[in-house]
Amino acid sequence: MITSPCQIIAETIGQLYTCSEVNGFVRIRTPYLYPDGDVIDLFLKPETQTLTDLGETLRWLEQCLSKKQDWFLQDILVTYGIELYEGMLLVRVRDNLAESITRLSQGAIATANLWLLNRSRLIGSLNDEIAELLDEQHIPYERDVKLMGRSGRSWLIDFRTRHPRRSALVEVLTTGNRGAANGKVNNTVATWVDLNHLLMSTEPLRFISLFDDSVDVWSDSHISQLAEFSEICYASKPEELIGQLVT
Repeated sequence: MITSPCQIIAETIGQLYTCSEVNGFVRIRTPYLYPDGDVIDLFLKPETQTLTDLGETLRWLEQCLSKKQDWFLQDILVTYGIELYEGMLLVRVRDNLAESITRLSQGAIATANLWLLNRSRLIGSLNDEIAELLDEQHIPYERDVKLMGRSGRSWLIDFRTRHPRRSALVEVLTTGNRGAANGKVNNTVATWVDLNHLLMSTEPLRFISLFDDSVDVWSDSHISQLAEFSEICYASKPEELIGQLVT
């Protein structure tokens, strides 16, 4: 009696995974997520016993890998025993389907997390530039300030500036990934909403969302969402940022 892949999955790791047939593949929905919250799906080709992500992981990055990222990718492939073919991560299933699924899932997570290398570089670089700008304009500021929201949650704010006319909280939005842009905007909206009570204080205070417009990942809806709760500035127009901070 031939046991189907879905039956094997149900009997071994079925409590965490779901299985269905899609266009000649067996789609395996894993409990793992990409950094933007999308579910990691794997696809098994029964005829060749090949398990693959169909290129979704590297497509999720939506960018050319840097030399450093490529080096880490090669290490990930060796560590998890994964092949890279035409942008797809794949493993050849031998005897243990469950083990192959787990291995490819973990490799996909590790690969997707390579975007953090670019994210930390982008944020660190832009925030340093903003700090230099504030120094040049003699505007006192603090970096990475923790503030308590009405919900009781603590929020980390990129900059808090102080000027004789007003103070401001500045959150920097920068990422090289379109998928991550949604999460960044949603988190910043949640930040401003939860800290809204600070606007009721006697001290003049302004919320500012500063977009890194050197990367084409922001949509009009991103801008409009944050415009409802904060002032909008762009990294390419530092004079507008300074104007918001001092007037």
